Amino acid sequence: MKLLVFTDLDGSLLDHETYSYRESKPALEIIRERQIPLIFVTSKTRTEVEQLQNKMGILEPFIVENGAAVYFPYGYMGFSINLGLRQAGYTTIHLGIKYDEIRKFVESVKDKFKIRGFGDMPEKEIASLSGLTIVQANLAKTREFTEPFIMEDMSALPILENAAKERGYKITRGGRFSHLIGKYQDKGRAVQIATEIISENIHDEIISIGIGDSANDISMLKRVNIPVLIPHPDGSYEDLHVNHLRRAVLPGSKGWNQIMIEILSHTF
Repeated sequence: MKLLVFTDLDGSLLDHETYSYRESKPALEIIRERQIPLIFVTSKTRTEVEQLQNKMGILEPFIVENGAAVYFPYGYMGFSINLGLRQAGYTTIHLGIKYDEIRKFVESVKDKFKIRGFGDMPEKEIASLSGLTIVQANLAKTREFTEPFIMEDMSALPILENAAKERGYKITRGGRFSHLIGKYQDKGRAVQIATEIISENIHDEIISIGIGDSANDISMLKRVNIPVLIPHPDGSYEDLHVNHLRRAVLPGSKGWNQIMIEILSHTF
């Protein structure tokens, strides 16, 4: 049996306000000791994930921009991967639409719907809205597939969603921003692809844990064996309907740590 951990970052492994994973270190140490793949599934960009992995001292597959692409490091565990492209030290499976195409749609609707995407914002504004540093905000702008945005009048979101659907896009909600993404991508599909690649290479039963806190995590949580929902900072939970869903008691990395230790101690 091989255990995999798929985790959202902001508001889950990382605290919503501080982006710190300090409180999750005890569980992370267990995961490291047991050599359990810890696979980030995030709305963040590749460069943001690479920086975080370097900081944490890990080199694992990861999924970026709400399921837009799956990255396996070259030579990962000696795997043979027949899907994807070889680029920048990874075998990459693309599910999303190129960022230039996403931006064309944003440009065509931003005045009508009063939306502003990351491509319209300087780093300072992104930092102010997100709590990131200027350096981190610059990394968040290095988008390859999707566009986070804010909207002046959220009551018009259903109309914008219909307009996006007609053009081959869709909109998903994260913790701070809405995200314009390709219609054929989501975190769940990317998680399924990553799971299948690992399963084909290790020839063993896979047990997967998925951890998230927002609406854009629902597809991921539906594709794993043990879905876990982290509460928002105010203690409320996203209204998700997922079979066998477990709920952490505390928000952010503290809740992530607590529920992971509980699962690893009592289940495996």
